[in-house]
Amino acid sequence: MRTLRAVADHRTVTAAAAALYLTPSAVSQQLAALEQETGHHLLARDGRGVRLTAAGEILLGHADAVLAQLERAEADLAAYGSGAAGEVTVAAFATGITLVLAPALTALAASAPGLRLKVLDAEGDASLPMLLDSRADIAVAVEYRGAPRADDRRLTRVPLYAEPFDAVLPLAHPLAAGTGPIAVAELAAEPWIGPYPGNPCHDVVLLACEHAGFQPRVLHSSDDFRAVVALASAGAGVALVPRSALRGADLAAVSVRPVDSELATRKVFAAVRSGADQHPLIRPVLDALTAAASGLSVS
Repeated sequence: MRTLRAVADHRTVTAAAAALYLTPSAVSQQLAALEQETGHHLLARDGRGVRLTAAGEILLGHADAVLAQLERAEADLAAYGSGAAGEVTVAAFATGITLVLAPALTALAASAPGLRLKVLDAEGDASLPMLLDSRADIAVAVEYRGAPRADDRRLTRVPLYAEPFDAVLPLAHPLAAGTGPIAVAELAAEPWIGPYPGNPCHDVVLLACEHAGFQPRVLHSSDDFRAVVALASAGAGVALVPRSALRGADLAAVSVRPVDSELATRKVFAAVRSGADQHPLIRPVLDALTAAASGLSVS
């Protein structure tokens, strides 16, 4: 069942094998055995990869339920055995580490000294695949168009915080002198500085601009928001940047203005594999993340 889910997620036997730490031949053997047991073809070739057949999709739905139940069984057994000590791996993007994960780690050192956190720095679009591949126990992630849906049965989500994006403008820009919110549409003709495609923040910027009726003309790309601010300071263009990412940046040569778009918002959540949210090692971490998020001031 785990092998079928991995192949469905990664679309090739080779990639699924890498995620499962198996050889491609072992994955192929498991899938062949599953097809023989069910009496149905579960996979079909699709270009250089594979896709699930209708029978495969049916079985995948049951596989998700079975895997969630196994996670619940593991949580119950861990609770029975007290679960007072152990390691939890958390994948999170850099700002999420700073805002909620580091404070949670500090709190857990006092409240759960037997619990060890292993932190992996991962962009908002990378942490969920790491979670689904069991390379992490918790993901701190960002909503974006390519993310698993909120009703995805493989995951349990815990909302953490939402923060607005602000417009970062060169001081010579005509809108730099104001203080109130500006319309995203007022920046339609400008050259833009933004994150690379694939970064969830890139997706948020595109959505906000599309809703305002234009496609941004992105001339400069960086996933480091300090570099984005530096480029804006040099007059290279305008940008939308999550408010918390501006903390600590050198803002002396830019103007920071709020924008009037509700779509220009970064929504951050924690996720675990379905059934694992009550695990006695994972539950305290989720509670600590929620407590850290509740004390934030990012709106």
